[in-house]
Amino acid sequence: MTQASIPRKTLNLRQQEMRDGMWMLLPGILIIFIITLIPVLYTFVLSFTNTPLSNPRPQDFVGLANYLAFLKSQQFWQAIWRTFYFTVVSVGAELVLGLAIASLIHSRPPGWKFLRTSLIIPWAVPTIVNGALWRWIYNADYGALNGLLMSLGLITKYRAWLTEPATAMNLVIIADIWHSLPFVVLILQAALATIPVEMEAAAAVDGATAWQRFWLIRIPLLQPAILVALIIRTVEAFRVFDIIYVITQGGPAFGTVTISYLTYLESFSYGHLGSGSAMSFLISLFTLAMALIYIRLFYRPEVRA
Repeated sequence: MTQASIPRKTLNLRQQEMRDGMWMLLPGILIIFIITLIPVLYTFVLSFTNTPLSNPRPQDFVGLANYLAFLKSQQFWQAIWRTFYFTVVSVGAELVLGLAIASLIHSRPPGWKFLRTSLIIPWAVPTIVNGALWRWIYNADYGALNGLLMSLGLITKYRAWLTEPATAMNLVIIADIWHSLPFVVLILQAALATIPVEMEAAAAVDGATAWQRFWLIRIPLLQPAILVALIIRTVEAFRVFDIIYVITQGGPAFGTVTISYLTYLESFSYGHLGSGSAMSFLISLFTLAMALIYIRLFYRPEVRA
């Protein structure tokens, strides 16, 4: 056997391993294609039609009419505004509070293990159950919020919290923060555990204050974890539906109708599958754009913990 034949034989062996690996992955790829890609393509086709819910087969091709109609719709842009408001406030509060709580756990105060374990409880609660819980808390007749404020002397009579659009939206945001904050905390706390202690110790010896160590060492090294939390939570918040459906059902006066809830109304309440499909693709474009913006702003491949 000549020396020149060894690399050729090694290359052929690698090619065979890759081919065998592809054959092993093929069943999984086919399953993903069937349960994911085909429905997405079907929905995309529906978005160019005027298909009713009573006969969900693509029919009456209308081109871009569904998309253009929504872009001219005041109700659509109001839902977009409410969705952006929900997303910015919810995700922003979760990030700030998540950093604070993760830093607290990282400093290991007394009871830090109990705090870290108890954080899993709100996150483990199903979203529907979480919505039902907070709907009971906000109830105007026997809700826990009214009872607590009455016992503290902050109000003199029970208040119907969900009858004002702005108040209802903010209360739904609080419920969403309570449910999703533990996810952000756990991601950031795990990332904090990977930061070498020596780096902050050396900065402290050089005279850096705690605030300077936080901004100049922790934040840059936490950027990959922050990026992951931001993308996942932004996509989830922008698609929020279930918690709004359970707590307010889009009310009062459509004051909590987000873009996902409007898609539900368009598709299943009004029976317009074509326009509902078009709206769902507009949601996908918005979420994709926000994810790309986050990656552009926060992704720094040269930063390593």
